[in-house]
Amino acid sequence: MTAPAPRPRIDTSQAHPARVYDWLLGGKDNYPVDEAVGEQLPPEARDAARQNREFMHRAAAWLAGQGVDQYLDIGTGIPTAPNLHQIVQRVVPTAKVVYTDNDPIVLRHAQALLVSSSEGATDYIEGDVREPGAILEHARTVLDFSRPVGLSLIALMHFIADDDEAYGIVSSLISELPSGSYLTLSNAASDLFVEQGALVREQYAKAGMKLGFRTREGVGRFFDGLDLVAPGLVTATEWFRDEAAPAAEESGIYVGVARIP
Repeated sequence: MTAPAPRPRIDTSQAHPARVYDWLLGGKDNYPVDEAVGEQLPPEARDAARQNREFMHRAAAWLAGQGVDQYLDIGTGIPTAPNLHQIVQRVVPTAKVVYTDNDPIVLRHAQALLVSSSEGATDYIEGDVREPGAILEHARTVLDFSRPVGLSLIALMHFIADDDEAYGIVSSLISELPSGSYLTLSNAASDLFVEQGALVREQYAKAGMKLGFRTREGVGRFFDGLDLVAPGLVTATEWFRDEAAPAAEESGIYVGVARIP
């Protein structure tokens, strides 16, 4: 598969979530405007980015171990090895992964996302989760929606501050997935690390980005009607399955993996 041809101009005058996240992870694919936001965040923000990424690694490996061989990853972010396809294809070499993000800089790095195993496949689309129909239409050209799909929404929905819109988006995506599919989701907490979270929201707001941090109950609503996988809805460092437990560490991110009945 090849990445879409159009390459929109990257706006280096305004910070973007994917690039700020890249900075928090120690990446180099960001601009001074993104670094300026990151520099104003509390130290816990870097810990949160790392914890979130490590949760994704554990959850993806577990799903692949259950035989899930198709994935739709929305809000992919700038490639940081190992990427989702590298994790799942270690377990299921034939796995297919469709990546989606709305930052043009991610498109420029899509080649790294498209280096699949010879048996599997990867694809990339520039798209916005606020337009789930367009994402699903493209995903259907690569993935077989008659079989289970792993939907990954990692550190994405807290960039949709409007609760009605956020829950509606997730519901519409889930409604198109067959029984036996899985939702993997993480969302920053509003009821943990309260002072630090307020500072994070303030700094992002100054950069024109309104955040939707949520309570545990609020994050739980994304999983309404689904079967949460043990250990349920927990913080990022508390979620693990078959491997050794992560190092004991507090986290301000709620995470969960759930099966679609």
